Amino acid sequence: MGTRHVGRRIGRLAAPMLAATLIATAAACGGDGSTQTGSGGQKKIKLTVGLFGDFGFEPLYEEFKKTHPNIEIEERQASFADHHTNLAAHLATGAGAADVEAIEVGYISQFTAQPDKFHDLREYGLDKRQGEYLPWKWQQGVAPNGALIGLGTDVGGLAMCYRTDLFEKAGLPTDRDEVSALWPTWEDFIETGKKFMKSAPKGTAFIDSPGEILRAIIAQAPVGVYDQNDNIVVATNPDVKRAWDLSVQMIQAGLSAKIAAFTPEWNTGFSKGTFATVVCPAWMTAYIQDQAKNAAGKWDIAAIPGGAGNSGGSHLTVPKQSKHPKEAAELVDFLTSAESQAKVFKTTGNFPSIPSLYDQPDIQNFTKDFFNGAPVGKIYSEAAKKLQPQHLGPREGDVRTAIGNGLGRVEQGKQTPEEAWAQVLKDVEKIK
Repeated sequence: MGTRHVGRRIGRLAAPMLAATLIATAAACGGDGSTQTGSGGQKKIKLTVGLFGDFGFEPLYEEFKKTHPNIEIEERQASFADHHTNLAAHLATGAGAADVEAIEVGYISQFTAQPDKFHDLREYGLDKRQGEYLPWKWQQGVAPNGALIGLGTDVGGLAMCYRTDLFEKAGLPTDRDEVSALWPTWEDFIETGKKFMKSAPKGTAFIDSPGEILRAIIAQAPVGVYDQNDNIVVATNPDVKRAWDLSVQMIQAGLSAKIAAFTPEWNTGFSKGTFATVVCPAWMTAYIQDQAKNAAGKWDIAAIPGGAGNSGGSHLTVPKQSKHPKEAAELVDFLTSAESQAKVFKTTGNFPSIPSLYDQPDIQNFTKDFFNGAPVGKIYSEAAKKLQPQHLGPREGDVRTAIGNGLGRVEQGKQTPEEAWAQVLKDVEKIK
């Protein structure tokens, strides 16, 4: 690996809300399963790891190889959309999958519904890890037939990151506790945005775009886009419509910079200070730090309106195509261990899914100077403890994409909110 691109891995979480049409590409990314014999007679094994962006695993590979000197690890990264589309294609054709494949929470149900395509990690004793995890996080990696398909990496407890310098210029408070008090609800957030825009520095907006906000509001509801029986309930769940309506209000109030998340324009927006707030799961802190290198100390972290919610998180799996499933399972076990998750958090910001870590001093006392010394360990520990799991359906990512695309059409002026919502419902009806 060369230059790190920690935040690019985050596109996996927001991409379903982008207003772009995701075009599948079937580029092969599987391993060749090569095995060679070294000079000492020990078989040399190459394991491939398929990820969507940088998970911060590079230093961990080197540690793993200290106890597995015969193993070479090749990491292959793709964009969020391409990764999941390609993985589905590789599983369908029976070729091309890596030895270890990451799956984002929005797609995990799609793949746990295909347990015959993955090794049951119970075969390698990894069910012993169950007691370490947040119960709902563990369950997300379990197939309907009880097979353990994947072990969790991180969770995405929500907060709100904001630019203190832009807030100050707009006459708003900058202290994180005072800022949190501005917006206990999303309605309060909108009102704060209106106040910001009255005195905002030229060329700046209150939010980047409402796509990630829509996702966050839905994530805070007891029921999201699916009910417990895997029925899509977009048309009947008032919480989904409320999220849509609030997001539309932000557009109509002129709060948005109209910059879709995880696009080149978004990255430029960070570096130029184009928007003042962004929905901020733990992993987002690394993305901001990577994209806004000239803004150290100007960002801070406040509470999310609505109080809690989760955005993102992943699992590591071993497809049946792996020629070295035992070694691949050992690597999954190592990469998801409590010690490894703690190390990844400190380097990338991806917050652990193992609750025993949350009260440890090195997590609780962890701060980031870039975010004005914000106690990120404490903030995201509290966010993780408040998380209420939401049932995720088998086509979760596709449903979210349909809603996000509709919101994008409103923001681009291509449809009225009513027209866009009507099309969303038609598009969602086609998803089975």
